[in-house]
Amino acid sequence: METYGRILLIAMPVFLLLVLFEKWYGWRKGKETVRTMDMISSLSSGITNVTKDVLGLSIAIISYGWLADHLAIVKVPDGWPTYVIAFIALDFAGYWTHRIAHEYNFFWNNHIIHHSSEDFNLACALRQSISSIVKLFTIFLLPAALFGVPEQVVAVVAPLHLFAQFWYHTQHINKMGWLEKIIVTPSHHRVHHALNPEYLDKNYGQIFIFWDKLFGTYQEELDSVPAVYGITRPVRTWNPVKINFMHLWLLIQDAWRAQSWKDKFRIWLMPTGWRPKDVEEKYPVFKIEDPYHFEKYEPTVPATVRWWSLFQILICLLLISYLFGYIAQIGSPGIFLYGLFVFLMVYAYTELMDNHRDALYWEIAKNLLGLSILYYQRDWFGLSSLGTFLPVFLASYFIGSTLVVYYFVRQQSRPSLTP
Repeated sequence: METYGRILLIAMPVFLLLVLFEKWYGWRKGKETVRTMDMISSLSSGITNVTKDVLGLSIAIISYGWLADHLAIVKVPDGWPTYVIAFIALDFAGYWTHRIAHEYNFFWNNHIIHHSSEDFNLACALRQSISSIVKLFTIFLLPAALFGVPEQVVAVVAPLHLFAQFWYHTQHINKMGWLEKIIVTPSHHRVHHALNPEYLDKNYGQIFIFWDKLFGTYQEELDSVPAVYGITRPVRTWNPVKINFMHLWLLIQDAWRAQSWKDKFRIWLMPTGWRPKDVEEKYPVFKIEDPYHFEKYEPTVPATVRWWSLFQILICLLLISYLFGYIAQIGSPGIFLYGLFVFLMVYAYTELMDNHRDALYWEIAKNLLGLSILYYQRDWFGLSSLGTFLPVFLASYFIGSTLVVYYFVRQQSRPSLTP
């Protein structure tokens, strides 16, 4: 946890600067691809994901270490070949895990967040799942285990493999010549994120595109079919916590409502989007039929709410940076209490972005938790060591934030507020 936290302390500012640069670049070139509220939602999703990962809130049914210890038939020599094999093996596993997430109802819940943005930009790369608590597909790392690749090597290569998937989430890079035949490029991944019928469920590769060509899931980006981004059942919210579980909630409801016991059980492993016929007729769910004629989600909010949301995510980023930098000193169970606060914070300000009245109640809950921590610790997890004024600043923020959100909710709750 501590090592990963330190890696993120370096990676997070780099990713944030690149996201902001892309927004500026799009504005400068007259091709804006980054809407402010969508960007905040994407960054907030990234915050919840890395917080979950740093806190170790997931378990593996079969660990890679067990596979390597029990199934290795050879042992690759130390050196760069070991890392190459590990990288290729991770990419092979990534292809199949990614494909399964798209093709089966139950596993789509773990991936819906990544496709939920109706834009395509670097920020949406940070939309990663918090619902994948149980890791089921370590078995796809079997090739690395058979070669005896040490667990420590996989642990080093895995974050690099993940971070290397960031750059190609952009509309500002066109096709890349001969590289299109080897690696996943922005052109390939635009296809993957599109909801056009021609592009659905294509290009699952994460680093190398040849897996898709080998297993029949490749689709070139067509000049005649401009990509339209998002999912066919739009999420209609900026709240990443809600997005992470909305498909699962729909499956639970559909399984409960289905008349047939067969449908109650098979719905989980049917192709993504499948619903029992009787449930679909009685409880229809909106689906985009024409990708070229639908309105992107963009609830009307005052400019002051946009600026406030930017301020909120800035405070959140500073708070999780402190968590990642001092995770060993904070220790357990403090880090889990801190994680709860982060999740409450994200939930509260994204509810306000959605124009929901309950944003105030979530804001109050978050700030009461924060003030309680300050009261009982007489500090904020040791933050006073960096400056005695910082706990006072936080207390002022918690009180002031409640008042500001109260004002916004009262103003917006008049005619235009969505219940």
